[in-house]
Amino acid sequence: MIIVGMLQPSSTAAHGPAVSAPQGALRLHDWGVIRARGEDAAAFLQGQLTNDMQRLGASEARLAGYCSAKGRLLASFVVWREAAGDFLLACSADLLPATLKRLSMYVLRAKCKLSDASAELPLWGLAGEAGQAALGAAAPRPAWAVATLPGAGQAVRLPDAAVEGNLVARVLFAGDALPASAPALDASAWCWLEARSGTARIVAATVEQFVPQMVNLELVGGVNFQKGCYPGQEVVARSQYRGTLKRRAFVVTGGEPLQPAQEVFHDADPGQPAGMVVLGGAYAGAYAGLVELKLAATEGGLLHLGRPDGPLLRLDALPYEMPSLAA
Repeated sequence: MIIVGMLQPSSTAAHGPAVSAPQGALRLHDWGVIRARGEDAAAFLQGQLTNDMQRLGASEARLAGYCSAKGRLLASFVVWREAAGDFLLACSADLLPATLKRLSMYVLRAKCKLSDASAELPLWGLAGEAGQAALGAAAPRPAWAVATLPGAGQAVRLPDAAVEGNLVARVLFAGDALPASAPALDASAWCWLEARSGTARIVAATVEQFVPQMVNLELVGGVNFQKGCYPGQEVVARSQYRGTLKRRAFVVTGGEPLQPAQEVFHDADPGQPAGMVVLGGAYAGAYAGLVELKLAATEGGLLHLGRPDGPLLRLDALPYEMPSLAA
């Protein structure tokens, strides 16, 4: 069974204006990179993250979560390998120092060195055809493909964003400078696309708020249920196989900005929050967000941002199907 958005806003302000897709490139100052180096790096990461790191190939990237013992996400990473074999873990810059410190505590005697590589590996976000054009023929095509540009850097194809019924390409580029120029892209427009991709990125404000499935991490390839143990693995597996999950992430649009960790309310139960904003952004006067919600709150009624009588929100399309876990 597939969940279909059924909320009907009473005001066109919740829809926002029809817009074309953002195109261009920007330096991602709110992202950072952790480097994992050493002969035990793959084994160490295998025991810490939600995805399979030991079988990560040279031309592929993977999304992965880092959980607490209670199965709550402490961070999310886009992980790939350099030509020399080091693992690169891209994540939100605001939680990188604390995450690096926590991971380092568990290295113990493993031959693995973790370090902050953000300064030596600037990250760029490329959107749409204009963004891909900055990489030329080397632009990676399938989601999670990695292309190495000799002497320039590496490009990771991220999942596409859904905009007005179309899919918009997103690429993460690691390098000092883009191979070719591209139109400037506003940071909020990149976040707008990020939210519309349905691919969660944990930031400092949302640390320990979500079990991976609550933000659809496994639906975009971020969880491997066949790999070995990692912190919180039992909780994540139980949520998957026992049908205990009652919350999922949805793309919403509205008439005001959405901020991570902002609460969302449903008119049928205004006394308590129905969910939380994961990511939010704006482009051309339109606002969009990825919001974790109770499944019951998607079956009718109205959603409000920030307070029970706050701005209206409207469910929008995800770029992938979502199976219902409702009992």
